[in-house]
Amino acid sequence: MNTATTATTDTSTAIAAIAPLLQVEHLQRSYQLPRRQLWRAPETVAALQDISLQIHAGRSLGVVGESGSGKSTLARLVMALDRPSAGTIRLLGQDLNALTASELRALRRHFQIVFQDPYGSLDPRQTIARIVAEPLEALEPSTAAQRRMRVAEVLAQVGLRDSDLDKYPHEFSGGQRQRIAIARALITRPQLIVADEPVSALDVSVQAQVLNLMQDLQQQFGITYMLISHDLAVVNHLCDEVVVLYQGRIVERGSPGELFRNAQHPYTQSLVGAVPQVQPGRARARRAAAAAATAKTA
Repeated sequence: MNTATTATTDTSTAIAAIAPLLQVEHLQRSYQLPRRQLWRAPETVAALQDISLQIHAGRSLGVVGESGSGKSTLARLVMALDRPSAGTIRLLGQDLNALTASELRALRRHFQIVFQDPYGSLDPRQTIARIVAEPLEALEPSTAAQRRMRVAEVLAQVGLRDSDLDKYPHEFSGGQRQRIAIARALITRPQLIVADEPVSALDVSVQAQVLNLMQDLQQQFGITYMLISHDLAVVNHLCDEVVVLYQGRIVERGSPGELFRNAQHPYTQSLVGAVPQVQPGRARARRAAAAAATAKTA
């Protein structure tokens, strides 16, 4: 290989290394509403309008917004579960909507999803071993023994035991079920995990456990996250960057610290204002002031 060829190869490798793992450009998605009058064309609603974002490998992007802002629509489009009305979604440099069905199926091992509800996302009739192995069985040829070994491996990674393999979902708490859902996402060793409100159905203490687990897995395996949430406190725990969706548009973006300190858009300011602030001693001071006022009156 001559020097020019070597330089070209090195440049291509460097570009590939810094290219975003996920790149979304000018994404739009509109839905047609049911026809309400016979002689009028059905109305359309724009769920997403001109969305552009990117995530580099090993990083985490939070997508924040209220219900109806387009968060879950964005998650479905990134997971290629729906097709955009316009725009492109590139994962590992490949346009998801330009791939054939077989090409998309082969690529799916590199991106997985964790759903919001840890009770509804697991089939109650299947064992944990069967639930977690399902993506592996669909996307990668392997024997039953190999699948069981891989399931035991990922269960250990999320803090569960080999003895849990043959149990059913109803035998676990909500936090344990979400760990099982994360294990199912990890089974194909993906590069990107889309987590759609992964802790909103859990108690606050369990939320922290699941978020800490996701953070540990990222540090251990270099996983890239797109975290969908309505809670700025949740994305502050895990994400490097946040985009704020409002009525299908990105109205603000930046690091969680920047948004907490200096939110510019009124909607972002309202989100920041809604984050609970724990102030030790505040309740005690209120009680003392009330007691002093009562004593003074008496």
